[in-house]
Amino acid sequence: MNYLDTAKELTEFIRKSPSMFHTIHTVREYLDAEGFTYLPEGQAWQVQPHGRYYTTRNGSSLIAFKTGSDITDFHFQMTAAHSDSPCYKVKTVAELEGPNEYLKLDVEAYGGMIDSTWLDRPLTVGGRVFVREGNGMKSHLLYIDRDILLIPNVAIHFNRQVNDGYKFNRQVDLLPLFSAGALKKGAFDEMVASELGVAKEDILAKDLFLVNRETGRVWGYEDEFVSSPKLDDLECSFASLKAFIAADNPKSVNVYCCLDNEEVGSNTKQGAMSTFLKDTLTRIASCLGYSEEEYLQAVAKSFMVSCDNAHAVHPNHPEKTDAVNCCWLNGGIVIKESANQKYTTDAYSRALFTAIMNTAGVPVQTFANRSDVLGGSTLGNLSNIQVSVNAVDIGLAQLAMHSSFETAGSKDPEYMIRGLTAYFETDVRIQESEGALFE
Repeated sequence: MNYLDTAKELTEFIRKSPSMFHTIHTVREYLDAEGFTYLPEGQAWQVQPHGRYYTTRNGSSLIAFKTGSDITDFHFQMTAAHSDSPCYKVKTVAELEGPNEYLKLDVEAYGGMIDSTWLDRPLTVGGRVFVREGNGMKSHLLYIDRDILLIPNVAIHFNRQVNDGYKFNRQVDLLPLFSAGALKKGAFDEMVASELGVAKEDILAKDLFLVNRETGRVWGYEDEFVSSPKLDDLECSFASLKAFIAADNPKSVNVYCCLDNEEVGSNTKQGAMSTFLKDTLTRIASCLGYSEEEYLQAVAKSFMVSCDNAHAVHPNHPEKTDAVNCCWLNGGIVIKESANQKYTTDAYSRALFTAIMNTAGVPVQTFANRSDVLGGSTLGNLSNIQVSVNAVDIGLAQLAMHSSFETAGSKDPEYMIRGLTAYFETDVRIQESEGALFE
């Protein structure tokens, strides 16, 4: 597959993943097609050498793993990306009436998005709905594949300061218009029930989010760019999944993580700070016959690649990034670092990852924030709270991070797939953070 085909497959992956619940459903489709076995957390696991498995939590986080056929030095080689993106969540009581016959939706921010990018574009809703069934309840995925909502700007004639740094009020300016009179109070839940083919009174609860209906595309006279909603972080979720599936390493337990709630801090039962990864790795070790002592030894010899996108140099504002520790579209995998350890990268993990990329012929770049700008954190350090391993933070360069429509380089997804495939296929033998062997 060439890089343009990969970029187009990425946009289709994102199109099928309008919410974190849909993301995991899409990942499961890839894994099921490759013969992976689903292991529910609440049931006994049977794990064998040379096996392919996955488990989920909350329907919005997933961990998949391959057990090697010839493990002589038990350890894990892991990647982690996240399934969520900044957006707006529909509140339980969804409708706001007026003025006159207008019907709007009451929404609140999930994560830190660029508010203005959500205005004046067709929107819909996606997520999950719990429905009463018999003497129980069941989760249903919902995505309404129609343009049903829009957040209208105020005309410049009424808001002369809109181009002078206007501050949007999320309880006033960011409410999507649902109807101008054709729909009445109660129509939202009626719509949800109709789309699911259930009775309105059987709807128990909803986790629904606004979805940008703009479709992803490769563009540019030389097809240099790929733009789509949710590139942060579905680009990394997609690329690390493709690499994980493609790679074979008989000497290791390879692990793919796609975790929810990174955009709101990860401190949930299914986030990077939860016990999900630790619980999964512990159960793998136990099923393969390893003791707790041997599990702890394995963790000490393991490695994680935390995958979350990086800020490319902006064409109109190059001053926003460090003059030399900066990255560019189509420049390859970005290794991210921070002196205050917002990222996990240190000299050891950078050297290890760079050596594997050099052998694979995959280009790497460096990113660090300007010294007068405080950067954000991501999955690596948060997951290390529960499973402490050597780790490196990487990503792909992109523009307009947290916009409702982001832009990246069309060559970079293929670079990451190649690079992470090489990582998963290299038997990494860690030697007490003093060195390593690659086989």
